[in-house]
Amino acid sequence: MKYRIVIILIAVIFFIPFLGNAHLFDWDEVNFAELSREMLVLNDYLNVHINFQPFWEKPPLFMWFQAISMNLFGVNEFAARFPNAICGIFTLVFIFNIGQRLINTRFGIIWTLTYLGSILPFLYFKSGIIDPWFNFFIFGGIYYFILAYWKKEGRSDIDLSKNQWIYFIISGLFIGLGILTKGPVAFLIASLTFFVYWCFQRFRMYVNVFNFIVFTIASLSITGLWFGVEILKNGFWFVEEFILYQIRLFNTQDAGHGGFPGFHIIVILVGCFPASIFAIRSFFKSPKTQNDYQNDFTLWMKILFWVVLILFTIVKTKIIHYSSLTYFPLTYLAALVIDKIINKEIDFNKWMKFGLVFIGGIFFIGTFAAPIIGRNIEWLKPLTAKDPFATANLEATVNWTGFEIIPSLFLLGIIITFFVLFKQKRRQAFQVLFVGNAIFCMLVLLFFINKIEAYSQNAAISFYESKVEEDCVIYTYGFKSYAHLFYAQKGTTMRENHVENILIKRNTVNSLARVSDINGFHNLPTEQTIYIVCRIQKADTLRELDWLEEVENKNGFVFFKRK
Repeated sequence: MKYRIVIILIAVIFFIPFLGNAHLFDWDEVNFAELSREMLVLNDYLNVHINFQPFWEKPPLFMWFQAISMNLFGVNEFAARFPNAICGIFTLVFIFNIGQRLINTRFGIIWTLTYLGSILPFLYFKSGIIDPWFNFFIFGGIYYFILAYWKKEGRSDIDLSKNQWIYFIISGLFIGLGILTKGPVAFLIASLTFFVYWCFQRFRMYVNVFNFIVFTIASLSITGLWFGVEILKNGFWFVEEFILYQIRLFNTQDAGHGGFPGFHIIVILVGCFPASIFAIRSFFKSPKTQNDYQNDFTLWMKILFWVVLILFTIVKTKIIHYSSLTYFPLTYLAALVIDKIINKEIDFNKWMKFGLVFIGGIFFIGTFAAPIIGRNIEWLKPLTAKDPFATANLEATVNWTGFEIIPSLFLLGIIITFFVLFKQKRRQAFQVLFVGNAIFCMLVLLFFINKIEAYSQNAAISFYESKVEEDCVIYTYGFKSYAHLFYAQKGTTMRENHVENILIKRNTVNSLARVSDINGFHNLPTEQTIYIVCRIQKADTLRELDWLEEVENKNGFVFFKRK
């Protein structure tokens, strides 16, 4: 119990402080926070809305978490990110319990530190996006499905106190929560993982049809809490649009989020530093463990890793967090290798050393160079000459003190300390590496996140915040955004004044107040003030309209007001 208490305290220290230090980032963070805010404004927790119109891209579970948080802490950045900090606490305790159960307490600690101290796994618990909870539910569902299978097989070499049917039901409930968090892809990933394992079993029915039916019914029982009520209340139209959106997401690039086929490989290799360096070893020559069930769990983790990686390589939309479910199997495999290195059963070879120095060097150089470049921002302008918006972003007033090199020097010290300490105290060396890297992530957020925001979006958000008390409507032209909805904090009058019969071309979800036919606003029948925001590339188009006047131009954003 004492280990769990320590893990909870560490997670609280790392994940909760400074959550509200920076504005939410467009799109995803602001999108989910606005969905949650509108639940509060409308007092409607069953239906998901954006700009007070139906939004069928996501189910409501994560927004329920955020709405509860906003009721506790207010409508702000801290409240929007707090649910993922809680998810971080649950995740670290959960993987410690699994690691302790599968191997021993030391392995549970190693796996926990490996997850905590890898860059993207850490940063996601400081964010306001859906994926940490989504991944937690899917991984939990697959884990309990494995336990159900082991119980069915009558394994006596691991403690399985519950009946197999209980494990199948718990597994289904977890996957159902995953579906209720982000959609049916939760069931798809789990089913693909079960199918590939069946192939590795040479098509032996390791679970029977009735087992899978019980699992499926448990999954549907959770999703039915929302989908069923939604169908009874509003019919099938919302569910149909939701399913069509999921299909479209697989077949097309969503709003320009394309990428090359190896996109997620690079993201995982660099973004999951330093765990990714050690996990690579397990894919070439997997470290053997003492018991068959441990080797079987390792096979499951490899299957899960490749299922997620291949699936989202096929998907045309390429977004960094799509492959984030791989963080569970990746850190497990890394922990296996680290455990063997500590026991001197595996060599810490030159390729691992090179990977640690090379990728660590990328982060060192990036964080060391950033304040130097920041104080000489004109160096970047030749690189952005063809992008007027990026060039204008660089005009933002950002105070670079020089102390921003502290994270880079800290990381350098951690890597050097690791190599020095490794010669005599291997276990302590890895503790320094991963705890130190978690501190490095915290330092990067403290020193850099507000400066990144100042260049990228602060000019627009400051404008939106200035309009909170004004009776107005804000639209964006030529770019997709949710920030104006959240930071202008408009109430139900937005819905009352949203006239649906005007001839304005909208995006597919008909909800973002983002227009392509700007003339539709000339005769918009409302007495409210209308502001239209565009990026600098589109500004000349709006300047030609005599019914608009330019009120502000800042850092690449141009703000117009209807006369």
